[in-house]
Amino acid sequence: MPIGVLGTAFNFVHLLDELAARKLHFKLPRGSWTLETGGYKGRSRSLPKSELHRLIHDFLGIERNRIASEYGMSELSSQAYDRSLNEPGVEGPPPSGGASSVEPVTGPRTFRFPPWARTQIVSPENGREVAEGEVGLIRVFDLANVYSVMAIETQDLAIRLGAGFELLGRAAQAEARGCSLMAV
Repeated sequence: MPIGVLGTAFNFVHLLDELAARKLHFKLPRGSWTLETGGYKGRSRSLPKSELHRLIHDFLGIERNRIASEYGMSELSSQAYDRSLNEPGVEGPPPSGGASSVEPVTGPRTFRFPPWARTQIVSPENGREVAEGEVGLIRVFDLANVYSVMAIETQDLAIRLGAGFELLGRAAQAEARGCSLMAV
């Protein structure tokens, strides 16, 4: 039976470091998946997303095409995902150990919000939308935010990619934010 493993990026780093220290590797059942969310928020070492996902694959045996990332915040009612684990053909390698018909995740992971939310990638200098392929701050308009603000502008940097974006991380000098820091 497949297993779902959900966690923040910094919690995965702590888990993976502990597994490495104990020289433990697992092969979770076929079809298992991971949802990784949040940034590092200064609570662990920071890794590029590709490296974090490689380590999840190496230590937990989860196929890379079964690792999804989420981008969101408590100020929004909607979240963006970089892929859907319900996509046709996203089931990992066949039980025989033969080649998978699914291509590995390559290139930028493009995050998209649901249709009722809109994303703009804007210039920090003038607040205008940047051109395709350019870097800017993420601004989100979320119609699901009833009795709350309709839009927020983050201090997170992204590259504009069509209706989605490639998340780069926090802008330099930006304050660490996140609901996981509220418990501290």
